[in-house]
Amino acid sequence: MNKDSIRLTTLLAAAVLLLAGCGQSNQAEERDHAGQSHREGLYSATATVGMIADVVRNIVGDKGTVHGIIGEGVDPHLYKPTSSDVKLMQASDIIFYGGLNLEGKMGDVLVRLATRGKPVVVVTETLLEQGEYVMATQEAHFDPHVWMDVAGWIQATEVISQALIAFDPDNASYYEERTADYTAKLKELDDYAKKVFATIPQQRRVLVTAHDAFNYMGRAYGIEVRGIQGISTESEAGLKDINDLVDFLVDRDIPAVFVETSVSQKNVRALIEGAQARGHDVIVGGELFSDAMGAAGTYEGTYIGMLDHNITTIVRALGGEAPEKGLNGQLSH
Repeated sequence: MNKDSIRLTTLLAAAVLLLAGCGQSNQAEERDHAGQSHREGLYSATATVGMIADVVRNIVGDKGTVHGIIGEGVDPHLYKPTSSDVKLMQASDIIFYGGLNLEGKMGDVLVRLATRGKPVVVVTETLLEQGEYVMATQEAHFDPHVWMDVAGWIQATEVISQALIAFDPDNASYYEERTADYTAKLKELDDYAKKVFATIPQQRRVLVTAHDAFNYMGRAYGIEVRGIQGISTESEAGLKDINDLVDFLVDRDIPAVFVETSVSQKNVRALIEGAQARGHDVIVGGELFSDAMGAAGTYEGTYIGMLDHNITTIVRALGGEAPEKGLNGQLSH
């Protein structure tokens, strides 16, 4: 299957497998910025989620302006685009999105824009071509959380780079240089993850979280992953799911579980209470970034900072060795 066919297939899958949900965003200001960019002779790029927007910004540099739609602490699985979001995308010159059903209700909007000739780029394109890479549930639903594996996100970065080169070939060498610099930083992050995850005692290499957002991380760095909910937070955890995980925590003597910034903590709290009722104390090992990054303007509000935080928090909570301030000494938590 060629790349165009894969892109179209993914777009159509996003439209067909829509996830119901809610969410609010006010992108009027972003839309105004897109118009301002055009007046200043710059092009306007839009990305659906923060992890993608951050990569695009690192490559675009001063050649264009980059706008993100889904902000900090917002769950893209349940996000419903507003009229302002649609207008922002319509005003943009090129759009980047995750695909694999990550963006929920935004899928049909992306389909319409793509069919009208606007450049709409799915950053997981090359990963889809490697059929063995993309993970899925038994129901054949894609797992979209590929950014949790830095090596996979490096491939997504290359897709973004090539799309920008095709869109703006006059600045090809500029994008290639910036891509090389950013990719080198990502490789340092990947090496850090491999090093510090390996320090966790073997019997403690278990990551229990609110939903299945960390399977790519688990596969890449040798960690067993258990999520209370499925790969989409639209799914609901049942009493049996909670009880089964309580048994798992007690039987394996797991010391810590983790909450997520964009997901309700109630199910994780139920796990802790259930384990305590069985005589096993479990702590909250930390709050992880799963489907959204940290606050804008902070280190954790970048992709590298987001992963550095997750990696360092998990390793330290499970008994491994990692610097308190992370790879780059910039963590604020």
